[in-house]
Amino acid sequence: MRLASNRRQWLLSTAALIGGSALAQDDQTGGDPLGSMQYPSLREQTIGKATAKFSDAVIVKGPAFADDAMNVPLLVDARGLSAVGGGVVRIKVSVDRNPVRQVLDFEPLQALPMLAFRIRMEQASPVRAFVQTRDGRWHVGSTWVQAAGGGCTVPGITRADGSWSKTLGQVQARFFNNVIEGSRRLRLRVMHPMDTGLVAGIPAFYIEQMELQDPGGQPWWRLALHEPVSENPLITFELPPQSPPAFRLIGRDNNGNRIDAEVRA
Repeated sequence: MRLASNRRQWLLSTAALIGGSALAQDDQTGGDPLGSMQYPSLREQTIGKATAKFSDAVIVKGPAFADDAMNVPLLVDARGLSAVGGGVVRIKVSVDRNPVRQVLDFEPLQALPMLAFRIRMEQASPVRAFVQTRDGRWHVGSTWVQAAGGGCTVPGITRADGSWSKTLGQVQARFFNNVIEGSRRLRLRVMHPMDTGLVAGIPAFYIEQMELQDPGGQPWWRLALHEPVSENPLITFELPPQSPPAFRLIGRDNNGNRIDAEVRA
């Protein structure tokens, strides 16, 4: 009987020890469903001391494996929060294991709270979308992207062949009607090398700000970009179907070069 009692006590102690380790692991990842040890520091870097709740209403989609680590396609869709907390006011995208972790900061304003774009990834990593609703709360969606690696530390094609200076700041735009019910799609490409500053001899050189304005000068969305956005950014937005036929795109890069172009259907 004493032997059985000792064995039972050992089993309980072992179970408690394992359970304690699991709880400690949960604390170290901040409850991250992807189990990333980098998540707590990423959250603080992205939204400061604010708390954030993981939510299935924030959809982040990327490839299971990115063959081209310099052009990893992503889709962020926060329409599921449109009726939560007064609606979406901001979307911040970041990557746990990139040397430059912040990707972009999107204010939808009069646009739908979703966008598609391409980024550079240095290695396989979780990709996050932190979405703030009007009540001040943050909601997080995540996905895991496997990547061949090295996307942040090699020069882009136009930087390598020197053609970037001939096209810098040029804007290409196209509208698509009724792609998503109740929306009007705008796809923009802005020519820019988007240098990360992590290639020897090439300083960081990237678009910092863009804003889409209607003919009256009212902004329809604002976008702040960071170094990991891919070369010659190609970004897709969803606007309400009743949006005007023409807009003006304005912006600047971190060297003070201006972007100013008419965007017309």
